[in-house]
Amino acid sequence: MGRRTVWWRALAAVGAALCTTAALPAQAAAAGTPAPYTFAEDATRVEGMPSTTGAVRLAPGKTYRSSIREGGKLYYRLELGNGANAYVSATAVPRMGTAVASAEGVKVTVQDVNGHRCSSETARFGPTGSPRPVTAWASRQIGRDPYMCQEAGTYYVLVERVGTVASSQGTQGTQGTQGTRSSQGLRGSQRSQESRESQEASGEAWGLELGYVLEPLLKQTGSTSAPEVGNSTSPAAVTGDAKRRRGGTSFTTASAVAQGVWEETDGIRAGQTLYYRVPVDWGQQLYATAELGGSGSGDDGYVGNALVMSLYNPVRGFVDDATAGYDGRQRSADLDRIPPVRYDNRFARDDRMSGMRFAGWYYLAVHLGAPVAERFGEGPFGLTLRVGVAGSAAEGPGYLGTSEPAGVFEITAADQEAAESGSVGGATGAGEESGGSAGSGTAEASDGARGIGDDHTAMKLVAVAGIGTGSLLVLGLGVWTVAARRRTGVGAAGQGVAVKGPGHGAPRR
Repeated sequence: MGRRTVWWRALAAVGAALCTTAALPAQAAAAGTPAPYTFAEDATRVEGMPSTTGAVRLAPGKTYRSSIREGGKLYYRLELGNGANAYVSATAVPRMGTAVASAEGVKVTVQDVNGHRCSSETARFGPTGSPRPVTAWASRQIGRDPYMCQEAGTYYVLVERVGTVASSQGTQGTQGTQGTRSSQGLRGSQRSQESRESQEASGEAWGLELGYVLEPLLKQTGSTSAPEVGNSTSPAAVTGDAKRRRGGTSFTTASAVAQGVWEETDGIRAGQTLYYRVPVDWGQQLYATAELGGSGSGDDGYVGNALVMSLYNPVRGFVDDATAGYDGRQRSADLDRIPPVRYDNRFARDDRMSGMRFAGWYYLAVHLGAPVAERFGEGPFGLTLRVGVAGSAAEGPGYLGTSEPAGVFEITAADQEAAESGSVGGATGAGEESGGSAGSGTAEASDGARGIGDDHTAMKLVAVAGIGTGSLLVLGLGVWTVAARRRTGVGAAGQGVAVKGPGHGAPRR
């Protein structure tokens, strides 16, 4: 086979790849696969350790990616002063299609250097039977306990998988994801990453997204007791013509919505979780209802706990949830008695009141259970949100300093405008939408999470998905140019012509 034939065939392959790239979105839509969790584009990859020794330090105001295997216990380190409250959240993301039990989930604990617990919370999948993203939070709060967790110094975050039996392999220090290149060099790092990707694609490991926020103390301290129970009356019905809005697939891509009626643009599919965010200021009270449309299938079956709507506060702390069964007819889940936002709510024993402790963006995560597909099909099903925000904004408590990241506990005019216009909460993180693929932001990990079993086919898809159409055009021109030079004898040697594939260069964040 002559050189001209080889190069022309290479060019034809590039053309085929261009066609494949254009067809991929249509194929994905045709497949009807629910969008997986979209990890924060700027998240730093970190390794969780099986003990406090060597635990990596988390910096406030940043988002991190890690992963955790069955039976895993991972430690991360905090360095705290005595002038701020610290909040850490962990969102566990199993791979789509992974079998999970209702008792399984993730537990987050903040503890001091002596192992004393500051606070902890466990989030479980519950009776939906779906491998959905679940989020738990924990904190070190100044003034809540006069004796425990008040001093400046080192603290630890413990993240655990609960409700499962530890695997025979035990917990390993390499459960997390690669944050920086180690002294072992590129090849060792690549092998470690490939091992993590293999574990996650097989369903052994769950992806983790860690959030860490600091809340400053107040200029003047006030009451340290919970306020009286807020308004318990039923809210006024939110009516009117619906506006269309496309939900996000994570906290960072949550679509902003204000008071009103919102219709999900693409509907919701069985097993899918959609995220929305609502600006709620000091003194205001949030109401929300999620309505699931009829299936139109005429089936008289029933799925209990089919629809779940969960409410999270600005630091991703769980507040409350509402569920509804489904029999093919329209059904709704209501969050209708959430307390108004007050600083003193943090001293309440009730989780619903305690969670409404600061102003900011509140998140609604709407999940449709995977078992719905068995009875009524995968969908999409119509989804409508009715959102109400009662009361006028009040003055804040007067913080002594700023939060990390800045602006977490305030609502601005720009925020209100974003809620009306429907902006998305963050970058979409293209190439990173992979439940349980915390080991890599590459298309290779994404393909693995989708269950592509054939290695040769997967590699071809990596080559297409890992680089954009524009890059393929450049690659095609490069092949054309080299082929022409070889035909004319120019650049046959010593030119150093090289075209990098998708596996080279800096990883996408």
